[in-house]
Amino acid sequence: MVLYRVLLVAWALLFGLLAAWNAMAGPPTDQLRPAIERVVKILENPGLKSEGRAPERRQAIREAADATFDWTEMARRALGQHWAKLDESERQEFVGLFRTLLERAYVGKIDRYSGEKVIYAAETIDGDMASVKTKLTSRQGQEIPVEYRMIKRGDKWLVYDVVIEGVSLISNYRTQFNKIITTSSFQELMKKMKTKQDEFIGEEKPKRTSLR
Repeated sequence: MVLYRVLLVAWALLFGLLAAWNAMAGPPTDQLRPAIERVVKILENPGLKSEGRAPERRQAIREAADATFDWTEMARRALGQHWAKLDESERQEFVGLFRTLLERAYVGKIDRYSGEKVIYAAETIDGDMASVKTKLTSRQGQEIPVEYRMIKRGDKWLVYDVVIEGVSLISNYRTQFNKIITTSSFQELMKKMKTKQDEFIGEEKPKRTSLR
């Protein structure tokens, strides 16, 4: 049950699938559709389903996420008050590591797609900020409320936070990051994130077959 719930959360973070449109959709909701359809096509592509094509499949999913998430805004909010203390090079490095942390943590799970759906329930817009509330539904009828918080960048609406069952993804990371920085240092946080990045890279490298 815990594993199944983790899989549903992974879907929420990478936009679920097969949306059912139960509310009048404005620009924020409308701009989620291409990302949803793109991920569906990737996962249902017979040529990408084999284990040998996993790196290609996961890279395609990451590219779909890149088009919909505002990684810099997410990183800034996750770091909170500590963001202002960084110079531009430190910010860029942190954004890159944070993006990898989020993508690699969930892309592996999204491969286990089994027909989950997203029901769009409501959309609110307040200036350059918006909220799209949905329900992630399994084939067994289990529902998890998921809210996508979005910010307008030019003519695009991008996601900067995902709230699952009332728990903010960004607030959760901000608590973890703040604890590490205040009890140790920003450099220690970066060290931990780099270590995690190396672990992800190691996990995705093709396994060598032993001849012994």
